[in-house]
Amino acid sequence: MGSQKWGLNWQACYYYNTDGYDGDATDDHKCQDGSEAMPYIDESPTMSPQLSARSQDSGDAISPSPHDLLGTGVGEYAEKGLEMRKMVLSGVLASEEIYINQLEALLLPMKPLKATATTSQPVLTNQQIETIFYKIQDIFEIHKEFYDSLLPIIQQWDNKATVGHLFQKLASQLGIYKAFVDNYKVAVETAEKCSQANAQFHTISEPIDRVTRSTLVLHDLLKHTPTDHPDYPLLQDAFRISQNFLSSINEEIDPRRTAVTTPKGEARQLVKDGFLVELSEGSRKLRHVFLFTDLLLCAKMKKTAVGKHQQYDCKWYIPLADLTFQTLDDSDSSPHVHTLPEHEIEEMKNKISCIKSEIQKEKKACKGQSRLDRLKKKMFEQESWLLLHSPTIPFRIHNKHGKSYLFLLSSDYERSEWREAIQKLQKKDLQACVLTSVELQVLTGSCFKLRTVHNIPVTSNKDDDESPGLYGFLHVIVHSAKGFKESANLYCTLEVDSFGYFVSKAKTRVFRDTTEPQWNEEFEIELEGSQCLRILCYEKCYDKSKLNKDDNEIVDKIMGKGQVQLDPQVVQSKNWHMDVIEMNGIKVEFSMKFTSRDLSLKRTPSKKQSGVFGVKISVVTKRERSKVPYIVRQCIEEVEKRGIEEVGIYRISGVATDIQALKTAFDTNTKDILVMLSDMDINAIAGTLKLYFRELPEPLLTDRLYPAFMEGIALSDPAAKENCMMHLLRSLPEPNIITFLFILEHLKRVAEKEPINKMSLHNLATVFGPTLLRPSEVESKAHVSLASDIWSHDVMAQVQVLLYYLQHPPISITELKRNTLYFSTDV
Repeated sequence: MGSQKWGLNWQACYYYNTDGYDGDATDDHKCQDGSEAMPYIDESPTMSPQLSARSQDSGDAISPSPHDLLGTGVGEYAEKGLEMRKMVLSGVLASEEIYINQLEALLLPMKPLKATATTSQPVLTNQQIETIFYKIQDIFEIHKEFYDSLLPIIQQWDNKATVGHLFQKLASQLGIYKAFVDNYKVAVETAEKCSQANAQFHTISEPIDRVTRSTLVLHDLLKHTPTDHPDYPLLQDAFRISQNFLSSINEEIDPRRTAVTTPKGEARQLVKDGFLVELSEGSRKLRHVFLFTDLLLCAKMKKTAVGKHQQYDCKWYIPLADLTFQTLDDSDSSPHVHTLPEHEIEEMKNKISCIKSEIQKEKKACKGQSRLDRLKKKMFEQESWLLLHSPTIPFRIHNKHGKSYLFLLSSDYERSEWREAIQKLQKKDLQACVLTSVELQVLTGSCFKLRTVHNIPVTSNKDDDESPGLYGFLHVIVHSAKGFKESANLYCTLEVDSFGYFVSKAKTRVFRDTTEPQWNEEFEIELEGSQCLRILCYEKCYDKSKLNKDDNEIVDKIMGKGQVQLDPQVVQSKNWHMDVIEMNGIKVEFSMKFTSRDLSLKRTPSKKQSGVFGVKISVVTKRERSKVPYIVRQCIEEVEKRGIEEVGIYRISGVATDIQALKTAFDTNTKDILVMLSDMDINAIAGTLKLYFRELPEPLLTDRLYPAFMEGIALSDPAAKENCMMHLLRSLPEPNIITFLFILEHLKRVAEKEPINKMSLHNLATVFGPTLLRPSEVESKAHVSLASDIWSHDVMAQVQVLLYYLQHPPISITELKRNTLYFSTDV
């Protein structure tokens, strides 16, 4: 957790000495080098291992290993899980008792203080008392009621007992904590003044930590509660509410931790910082950018000797009073942004996935640390390369002297965050500042301690016990939005993180001239170690005079944006999970559910032999008296007619409801199918084609030949590889090979339009490889155990097989066009 997060890192905010409570000394929060340590909540069994470095020694309840499960029956394991529930709740009870005593001791002097407030020599005024003790009485009553309700449940424990309703009620009263937070700054100032005037005051703990701790408790309770237990949905709901509350609080920053004093005695506060890619003299450079209340500073980390403190070197700074953003009229003079071919980016992702897999193997083998360290170093280098070369969205800033700087971002969400943060500060009455060399040196030196982002966002920097993220498919339905003040043309985009940065994955239709758009569109998004979903809401611009000539520049106005954490315990459910993201006064309703990668490999044969989805290709072609299924021919024909120049064709998700409508139409042989195709969004047609191949009861390149394809593509000798791959192709059944060749020719034509549609042969192979060639369920279970292993071992090889055939076509395109076997013999 970053040091800006509330709840985990709040410094004490009140000062009052009571006999019954001894607050933590401020020195307890200092490291040996004088920097502030990240405080943890406590060391009870409910502390989440993901959120506390000390929890490893504190008896944390952790999930059993596969080895433990082999010797444990399912029923016995379930019983142990329920026993863990009792242990977690017992820890909660003990902690609550201590906390209530602390609050009670804090409230004891409040009455005497109020009594003296009306005398001639008051210790505090009534206003000061109200400010310092604001909402403490309410918080005490909330926790006292929670404790009194939980105690008898623990004393008369039953595995069927439910406590979710208690946590739900606790979560429903989070508004009290929000009021406390809103009063925080004034309370601190008042308490500090009182501490200077009266030596009785000193540190006490803050209530907001209880929200954080309750969230951690809920995390552990969910982990040890069976999904069919009546308590599970109640705990899940309370966990969601608590998480959303903490997310909103985390956006605010403690001003005392993030400020440096200027020579004039003014506070220069750090508002935002992060790693950005700067395009400098034609080269990409990774920078750490710091936004202060009056200036923007761009720095890089100095190379220091081992054991020395790290330091920053300032590259440049711009006073916010002098900073402007590029206007649309300036685009003619914009420098060209060189981007790498997408297949190079994909190849690097595959290399990183392979190294991740090797690291997992090394950890299991326990052979030694040296090779593991070498692998981690290599993965860090490759992830850093990816982070440097992936961003393409320009973010330009200028100073009043005409000097401009260009950053490249991977996400429009991120660009909007930086722009909004700067513009918010510029609304204040800012004066241009010029720093002397000494002042600049002091400010740059302070950046190391002030920074809130400590490491570049790559998985190599994550702790071993952190979640690796989700691998598989996230199904998202964007329902509706409300809160717009004026009618507009509105749409949403969806972003997920992958390999340390965010990428746009889906886009809704534009809902025209409305204040309450009702999209109700479903998308299937592939996740590669993803942990977060972002939703951005735009107003569509149809004014061609405002179009920017830069291909990467989005001119549509962002109306709002928000994000939600993809917690595995919440989304890994058979049922849809509905949620709301509030953004800039706008509320967007959406639902989501997740399918793991191993489950997505399962192929369910259709029970209706009259359909085409889930039916063997040999059955369909025989029934149709054709060599290539009608659905394949029609979808490809429509894509080539009006979608071959569509940016991201086959990569961008189509609307799931449209895809399902086309699926039903093809399955029932609807007479109006051609009319439907001509009216349907082209991404839905592309999605229907992919779905058809994914739902085949056996992949197009067959289960039987899968191991041979894997061995063939791994051969080093080019002649041997060609001989093997061509022999395997000829070994396919006739409908399979002819359909496969038909697809190859189509994909090559799509790739010829790469300058327009941005889909190279490698991109297309990445999309279709895992669909046309994948292991059988038996093969996949025997081959791998981790979701990330499935990605690295299988998918990379599947992509390489299809790419090989695209680059080495078995027959010429001319011969393929002349081959009448591709068309129906029923003339």
